[in-house]
Amino acid sequence: MVSRRTFLAGSGALTAGGLGIFQGLPAAATGSGPQAGTAPAGSAGRLLPAFGRPQHLHYGDVSKLSGGDQTLLTTLQGVVNRSSPELYFLFAEGGSDGVDARWLRDTRLPTTRYADPLALVAKYRHRIRGAIIHDPDVPDSLNVATTLAGLENAVVADAAQAKAHGLRIVQDLRGKFDDDRVKTYRWQLENLFPRCTHQLLAGLPPTMVVQAEGLTWKEIARETRQIRDSSNRGMYTLDVSPALGQEAVYVRFQDSFGDDGWGPSVLSVSAKADGVEIANFKPGTDAETPYLFDGLNSSIGGEGNRFSDGGGYFIYKFTPPAGTTSLTVTVEMWNQYLVTATDTAPTRVEPFPYFRDYVVATKALVSWLPPNGPTGELLKEHFAKVGPTTPYAGWFSNDVAGEWSGVDLAAQGGSEVLPADFYMNGTVLSGVSAPISDKVRKFTPIQPKNKVYLTLTFGEGDNVQYCQRHMRDLWDDPRRGEAPVNWTVSPLLADIGPSLLSHYQRTATKNDLLVCGPSGAGYTYPGAWPADQVDEYMKLSGRYMRSTGMDLVYAYNHRVDDRWVPFSEEIGRSYADHTPLRGIIQSWEGGDLLVRRGGLPVIGNFSPPGKAAEYKAALDAHIAEWDGKSPLFIAGAINAWSWTPSDVADLAKLLTAPYELLLGNTFFDLLNRVL
Repeated sequence: MVSRRTFLAGSGALTAGGLGIFQGLPAAATGSGPQAGTAPAGSAGRLLPAFGRPQHLHYGDVSKLSGGDQTLLTTLQGVVNRSSPELYFLFAEGGSDGVDARWLRDTRLPTTRYADPLALVAKYRHRIRGAIIHDPDVPDSLNVATTLAGLENAVVADAAQAKAHGLRIVQDLRGKFDDDRVKTYRWQLENLFPRCTHQLLAGLPPTMVVQAEGLTWKEIARETRQIRDSSNRGMYTLDVSPALGQEAVYVRFQDSFGDDGWGPSVLSVSAKADGVEIANFKPGTDAETPYLFDGLNSSIGGEGNRFSDGGGYFIYKFTPPAGTTSLTVTVEMWNQYLVTATDTAPTRVEPFPYFRDYVVATKALVSWLPPNGPTGELLKEHFAKVGPTTPYAGWFSNDVAGEWSGVDLAAQGGSEVLPADFYMNGTVLSGVSAPISDKVRKFTPIQPKNKVYLTLTFGEGDNVQYCQRHMRDLWDDPRRGEAPVNWTVSPLLADIGPSLLSHYQRTATKNDLLVCGPSGAGYTYPGAWPADQVDEYMKLSGRYMRSTGMDLVYAYNHRVDDRWVPFSEEIGRSYADHTPLRGIIQSWEGGDLLVRRGGLPVIGNFSPPGKAAEYKAALDAHIAEWDGKSPLFIAGAINAWSWTPSDVADLAKLLTAPYELLLGNTFFDLLNRVL
């Protein structure tokens, strides 16, 4: 499975680094409490905090700044923008053509550009009390510092930054932690949460891995066939000697076909320097730890194999003795592997700056608690302290596995997830005024015939950062509109990005249909919710769907024994009673689910790999046993990370009889009449 994090992170994969216990720091000085005037979660008002309407924006390009300087600026942005947004930053490379610049132009607000965005610290120094100093040796102190920055109207900085910018030190967290993550975040929950907003919880990694510039990778081995059945499984001895030159060699494993999600699987690794063994380990074990340089875009499979799909990768570091002339790595490996090597450290660790403006501005509590084990138990306590339907904004650690267990844990605690860890300038985009239509798209019903009716849907719309970033790039494809396709988006954009949602509504062609992303107002697994709270989530979803004109949803349920399960009759009835839905596409991948739940048609998505020709071949195989005597319905999933509207247009040209490609509204109207 391809993780959305792999692609949203781009060149900056995530890591959590070392952690510590808060020691001896007194309670923060008295300051203003949670933001006044915000609606409680689940009330008849907004789910997410409100911001004033910006009048003039001061902006600068921060794409070349370090993560530390970006963190300084995003936390400054949070304090300044709390009352009336004034600061906006360009994070995406591409200058005036970058996605942040495009959204800035779309605001049509007067702007002032700063060639040196760090000059804004001096300009707005009078608006902040000073700096919260985090401990660079204890990464999670950055999150505690961010929480304190929101409460104390301060910025987050290290000691050198505070000195360089002449900032008064409000709190100094250096030396206040040891390596116990649970105690660190328990201290924060007990001592800071009472003063924080209870309208949302936040989860952000304290650090990120940044790619080194100008790096050259030497190709060592590549699988040139699209193999997805382990048929090439074997022991491979790889000569990485061409990468010798410095003190270490870094060996990277990635997917040789990044568009279909069947990357390399590695079960065992050994290395020899001039014939002498220097490493021997299995993935996921303590023996692997000294050699795993970067595994954050990978997962451990059922056999104990480490794998990474799509745009992901994992890197091992081997340090041979000085003077080594031959270095080989032997791996048990299968599927679509691409192995490359370099003698230069390919990444560095920096503070993770994104979404911190929103966290500081809202005075939210931010943590980074993996959803399993003791940290998961503490995360449960966070959910228990807020009311039903309180959103958890940010993300979880451990890639795909962290997504499944994290979203499930949040659902059990009565919270929906708002994937927002890479959402930039949220304080500005929440305040920009833009018209949002609540009108449901009209369509002309068709009469059923003995055809294969297909509807195609781009996923990932629950991610507000996807809606802000990658979806905008897809949307700007000049071939968009050539073929009918559904686009999942989050109805919560009505709160956190109304100008984004308005843009998509206003510029949609007749062949673009916006539908609700999984699984309603926020990403969740409805079947995992407490039985006495699931209706609250559905009521919330219904309110936001009606206000944004959406009557279809792409939804997940929950997993049992690592398999998705269909919605129960009770969940279907809750959707039917509390939302305006005409139908549900359930994440299923096999395409063999078609039932009614609560009177609503529920169809599982069909998700074949590859681009247009391979997708069409999979469709043909899927309908091979269809007798042609009645209509057949298929909800096809489109991978938003590897497909574009141009690819959809290419597929549409191949869909001759018996196929008919429909938008979701026409598709479900027809399905409702024949099911």
